[in-house]
Amino acid sequence: MKTDYRTVRVELKDGIAVFVLDNPPVNQLSGAFVREIADAVREAFNDGAVKALVLTGTGKTFIAGADITEIKELTSREEILKLLAENNRFLNAIETGPKPVIAAINGTCLGGGLELAMACHYRVAVKGAELGQPEVQLGLIPGAGGTQRLPRLIGLPNALEMITAGKSVKAEKALARTLVDEVAEPAALLETACQAARQFIAGRFSRANRVTRYRCDRLPSAAEKKALLDFTRLMTAAKAKGYIAPFKAIEAFEKGLGYDIDADLAVEAGLFADCLVSDVAKNLIGIFLNTRAAGRLPRIEGLQPAKIKTVAMLGGGVMGSGIVHLLLTGGFNAVLWDINAAAVEKGVASIRGTFDYHLKNRKMKPEELEAMISGRLKTTTSLQECREADLVIEAVLENMQVKQEIWKKLEAICRPETIFATNTSALPITEMASVLNDPGRMIGLHFFNPAQRMQLLEIICAQRTADATLASSVSFARAVKKIPIVVNDGPGFYVSRQLLGLMSGSVYLMADGVDAAAIEAAMVDFGMPMGPAALSDLTGIDINYHVNQTFEHRLGARWKVHPLTEAIYRTGCYGRKTGAGYMDYRGATPVPNPTVVEVVKAYLTANGVAPKQASAQQIVELMLAAAINEAAFMIEEGICDRPQDMDLAMIYGTGFPPYRGGILRYADAWGLAAVYRKLLELEKCYGEHFAPAALIQTMAESGRRFYPA
Repeated sequence: MKTDYRTVRVELKDGIAVFVLDNPPVNQLSGAFVREIADAVREAFNDGAVKALVLTGTGKTFIAGADITEIKELTSREEILKLLAENNRFLNAIETGPKPVIAAINGTCLGGGLELAMACHYRVAVKGAELGQPEVQLGLIPGAGGTQRLPRLIGLPNALEMITAGKSVKAEKALARTLVDEVAEPAALLETACQAARQFIAGRFSRANRVTRYRCDRLPSAAEKKALLDFTRLMTAAKAKGYIAPFKAIEAFEKGLGYDIDADLAVEAGLFADCLVSDVAKNLIGIFLNTRAAGRLPRIEGLQPAKIKTVAMLGGGVMGSGIVHLLLTGGFNAVLWDINAAAVEKGVASIRGTFDYHLKNRKMKPEELEAMISGRLKTTTSLQECREADLVIEAVLENMQVKQEIWKKLEAICRPETIFATNTSALPITEMASVLNDPGRMIGLHFFNPAQRMQLLEIICAQRTADATLASSVSFARAVKKIPIVVNDGPGFYVSRQLLGLMSGSVYLMADGVDAAAIEAAMVDFGMPMGPAALSDLTGIDINYHVNQTFEHRLGARWKVHPLTEAIYRTGCYGRKTGAGYMDYRGATPVPNPTVVEVVKAYLTANGVAPKQASAQQIVELMLAAAINEAAFMIEEGICDRPQDMDLAMIYGTGFPPYRGGILRYADAWGLAAVYRKLLELEKCYGEHFAPAALIQTMAESGRRFYPA
């Protein structure tokens, strides 16, 4: 038989054909890869010298799933169903073939990789390997038998959890659930799999008894299945609003899991097709691919990033302690500097607090935390201790003079190649860097609170930031497991300005008589984690007011502070930190703050405005039109010109609903001509804040989109 394919290597020894699957970088199941595996398996089945087959991957990956770049190109149900039929023929041939097939799962085994493993007759997994069906995260369901084989192996309750939530399990839990038959050390994996093959060859294991499609012992009765699925559907409705894949998975369980698995696989294929042709899946697949490409810019292509081992953190407050958490868990040596010993002590206590979740959930032992802190964290009140740092991150008082004085001192202390990064969320970085002899070494690294949990890292280039500084910063972002979004310096950078742009319309609605509660409800129903009032109370009404003032000063009359915003600010009710903002938090449950309610009422009375009803759609259209317009202005100003990055920033940084794809993806779906008409309408009604950007007009008139069709 043939032993050397492009993506499959076959080694034959003592009647066992070991298939090494090698389709870099992560063994994705592309069409060509599947066909080569199928050809190799067919040859092995037809070769009398082969008595059993062992399939394994390379490196730390068995198979990481399907090739999403191929899947996203499928646009018709006919194409999709044809591909799924081909995949099912491939897996069915393994499952019902004449010779035992053993999966030696050497690492990550997800999606189609797990579907392939479940079609095998025996599964050995390396310790710590991750197994799962994460398709719902892309708006899909398993399409090659996952909804039908997984419940047969581990029972419906466990399969529901893994598929509807996209949760993976480690090899040890997979063994307990009978998803795998053995767990082995890495060095012993192949020998363990080959030993299982010998058991089949010797007749001690029966291939016929280990065909997954014939397993029914773990399946529930009809009544049990109905009760479980009804309950799951109810619970899923509360958690997965806006998504369709979890419900399609439930439907696949509901209509499948019968005695004719081929009919069940056809049902699954149809439901998979329903998902793939949906806008939700297209949006989520787009987010997945764009996330993978984040930070890959022509500007830094080919540049070798600096090796960063030691990072100095200036300031041990909420943000600083969260960043130190990232440094310690990321394997860096950290230096924590603060103004005095008391501040340093408080900072260390705050750092310990960031690990409370890990300790409580036994993801870390107290002694491991202590060893990490004592071994890799140095504390100091002297900037001289930063001299060996490869990167210095500053998160001190938001005062330009204070920050510039620190950077001037550090330039005389640190090595010339040390990168200087500020975590400022508002101050212009170009101005901050102007005090340096080498402003090219300075960049903005804007983490989001809480830094140890939020996935986004907004990287801001000042006017003279060097390409080498940027390349090293992007590499650092990946090292601390953040999604790097690169933008240029400007008022509010990208995320803060875009978020305020999205929420800015609420004051115009309130000033027009629309109830604040209706605005909140509309935006939450749209998919935002909270409405504009709740967000203002959380971030601070005073903070938003001062940012608005900055925007007015630097961006002009379009951002003039609204009189109602001014009146609410003058109440001194700034949100949760003062006990009351739009809501009063001083009781057992938050209630509307009567002080702000009276201010709004007085404003409406003084301006002769009657209460007004607005539909959720009207509210959302106004808010989104303002947001799309602000994004267009930022593209014009050169803040960012990559729509995919802009959308990722809002999804990962503010909770914009992923299933909607992002603000600019939403704009394309709405249609730029419709957006332009809406902005003209709003400008006529509410004034200059809604005046369309020139880019919006140009795109509307030319039929252009933010994303290629």
